[in-house]
Amino acid sequence: MAMGRRARRALSTAARWGTLAAFSAGLSFPFYWMLITAFKRTSDLYDLKNNPFLFHQPPTLEHLRLLFQETLFPRWLWNTALAGAGVVAITLLLALPAGYALARLTGRWGERLGIAIFLTYLVPPTLLFIPLSRVVAALGLQDTIWSLVVVYPSFTIPFSTWLLMGFFKSIPRELEDAAMVDGLTRFQTFRKLIVPVSVSGILTVVIFSFTLVTQEFVYALTFISSASHQTVGVGVPIYLVRGDVYYWGSLMAACLIASLPIGAVYNLFLDRFIAGFTFGSVK
Repeated sequence: MAMGRRARRALSTAARWGTLAAFSAGLSFPFYWMLITAFKRTSDLYDLKNNPFLFHQPPTLEHLRLLFQETLFPRWLWNTALAGAGVVAITLLLALPAGYALARLTGRWGERLGIAIFLTYLVPPTLLFIPLSRVVAALGLQDTIWSLVVVYPSFTIPFSTWLLMGFFKSIPRELEDAAMVDGLTRFQTFRKLIVPVSVSGILTVVIFSFTLVTQEFVYALTFISSASHQTVGVGVPIYLVRGDVYYWGSLMAACLIASLPIGAVYNLFLDRFIAGFTFGSVK
């Protein structure tokens, strides 16, 4: 009987590890494909007789040379990072107090107003880029990276406010009441107590907002025309797809370089990222 239990336990453990390994392999496969494509020779990319998952010729750096010497890829990376930092700062500056106010200070209307704010996030960008272009023109920000810093919060703030509302509601009111009994004002309570407790939700907003900036296409294509001012999401497909010629090696190299930092951040803060979405369900 004991041997049977040990065998079942070992089989269950092996099944769990096998499932985890298969899941990890599936998640890692896109990165592996981008990696081998970035270093394969062009003739090897179109050789259908050989196994596409392996190298059949010595790796080459020709695709990286094309990416860094014949395009403005480093500049696009800098523009994306700059726009992302600006959008994240504006989003946190507005979404944090808005989410807290809707969660604590508006009574039963707060949830309804929060849902209404979230619905604005669902408006398709294709309906908004024309009126927003008038706003950008009025501000004199045409063909600058600052046009994106102004426009992107229009869809990061609604979602972030709604997300932080749920997070703030999961924090016990007794903590705030005790802090205010000790002499703190409402703002001091928010700054010294609520914000430190809400690190998981704040990190979720940061990752969400920055990811949206890196992958957004419509606004970046509409408001920016100069190659030196474009972001990765627009510059890479425009300058590495020329007519019916796809520079697959350089495309995959660009995708790999742009996605690795985001993937690393996701992996580093995965537990906090999950907590930001699920904190309320465990209180």
